[in-house]
Amino acid sequence: MTSTRPDLVVREATPDDAETVLRLVKEIAAHQAQSDSVTVTAEQWAGHLGRPDITVLLAEIDRQPVGYVSSVRRLHLWSGSDIVALDDLYVRPGHRDAGVGRLLMTELARRSGGLTITWGVQPDNDAAIRFYRRLGAAVRAKVMCAWSRAAQPVQ
Repeated sequence: MTSTRPDLVVREATPDDAETVLRLVKEIAAHQAQSDSVTVTAEQWAGHLGRPDITVLLAEIDRQPVGYVSSVRRLHLWSGSDIVALDDLYVRPGHRDAGVGRLLMTELARRSGGLTITWGVQPDNDAAIRFYRRLGAAVRAKVMCAWSRAAQPVQ
């Protein structure tokens, strides 16, 4: 897909893009002070990028990545239908506020076939919340919990 900016293109990542996707994942983790949480490898990403339930879209300018959005299609048990669970939306510094994030989100919606898209955002990330509201997303407060394997009781 090409935006109104002829130099900005969004395309689906393939297994050949595994190193690029991993680099971008590490960048967003560092931005969120969560670098220690990234344990995935490029080899694992290559496998993930071949799965039909995982979508990663890369935004590129002159074939150089400037951002990405990643999502997983999954069953929503309450509705009995699928939803798209957005995992990350990331735009590199220097390319923010230039329409990259909006284009990535719009393209994800277009490729999602009308399915509801859900995601989380840190409650103190005011810029992201403003951005999502401008897209027309409903912003609702909800606490997300994670139960790591190390914290689970031994059976």
